[in-house]
Amino acid sequence: MINSVKPNLIVSDSRGAWFRATILFILALIGTVGMWSVVVFIPDIEKEFGLDRGTSSLLYAFTMIGFGFGTVLIGKVYDKFGIKKPILLATFVLITSYYFYSIFPFYWQFLILQFFMGFAASAFFGPAMADISNFFNKQRGFALSIVASANYVAGATWPLLIGYFLTFIDWRAAHFWISMCLFIMIPLILLLKNASVDESKSHDMKQRYKDIRLDLSNNQIQVLLMLAGICCCVAMAMPQVHMVALCVDNGFGLQVGTEILAVMLYSGMISRIVFGMISDRIGPVLTLLLGSFLQMVSLTFFLPFSSEISLYVVSLMFGLSQGGIVPAYAIIIRKYLPIKEAGLRVGLVIGATIVGMSLGGWMSGEIFDITASYYFAFMNGIIWNLFNLIIVIYIIYKSDFWQNRKAISIG
Repeated sequence: MINSVKPNLIVSDSRGAWFRATILFILALIGTVGMWSVVVFIPDIEKEFGLDRGTSSLLYAFTMIGFGFGTVLIGKVYDKFGIKKPILLATFVLITSYYFYSIFPFYWQFLILQFFMGFAASAFFGPAMADISNFFNKQRGFALSIVASANYVAGATWPLLIGYFLTFIDWRAAHFWISMCLFIMIPLILLLKNASVDESKSHDMKQRYKDIRLDLSNNQIQVLLMLAGICCCVAMAMPQVHMVALCVDNGFGLQVGTEILAVMLYSGMISRIVFGMISDRIGPVLTLLLGSFLQMVSLTFFLPFSSEISLYVVSLMFGLSQGGIVPAYAIIIRKYLPIKEAGLRVGLVIGATIVGMSLGGWMSGEIFDITASYYFAFMNGIIWNLFNLIIVIYIIYKSDFWQNRKAISIG
């Protein structure tokens, strides 16, 4: 008996699945612009409205708050309607937000717009990772990491592009032209169907690693991953949020700081893809352990080295170490928790990582104000990273992987 195949059905790991991953990567690269453009516009907005640095920094804070809310709410919408409607709505929110940015006269209005920009950007991260994970089996980690890496590519690319065009136009005109450019996303979204997976073929594929069975309930896994997400991103925030300021304080200049940050983010993109391939071979739980350990090691290298060249090297090392951590959370959720709840559950974990990034960025700044040095801020990040590592080790301890190793050692 031959099974009938619907036109919108995609076989796991097929060309259609890779086409879907490519479209989602491009959409995420464009759609997360709202997270990164604000850091370029802050100086001009400060100058026009006479703001201090603390007040202008609220623009980024509101962006991250919106992103955090969006990962949960849009994830829930994704579970019900699929990926197409959420990202189409997010695109229109981005277009209107950038357009209103070019004409609104008051600063408080920009705070609201940044919230919506962050909210819209979240549709292209957590929900996009949850969606693409349904269309891959053998290379799920690799495909998911490609989609997740778009955020890093956007972070390294958009500020450079916007900074270049600001030499020709003012910040309001830049917002207008970004809103016009965002219309290119609509035909790309129309190519993206709410397709279903050919489960009969996807289950026949053998994974490259032996599955680890977790002796934990669904809610226990969820809570542990959220706690781990907060801890790892408090540590991750220190170099990502404060690298430019650190370089300026050390006398290297703003340009060097942005270049070092770009090195960190581009290497993070490479890291996410490589760790995705590693996840396909050893599984997401052990990949999370590896990424957490390497991030903690790379953070310690910021303590003794502070020269310009060493910061380039250590930032490269840091980017290559930590890029696979956040995608590993999404792969674990897809593997061990109910598929029908993937959007919401991935959103909750990504939301926890946003809390960690916000908390880590703020804590590092406070520690710097108290000590007049980033040394103890890096120490704080290392301690939080250790907590993350302990949580991951506990997850592995509550698995048959640990029990099997224990039985072998006793035998």
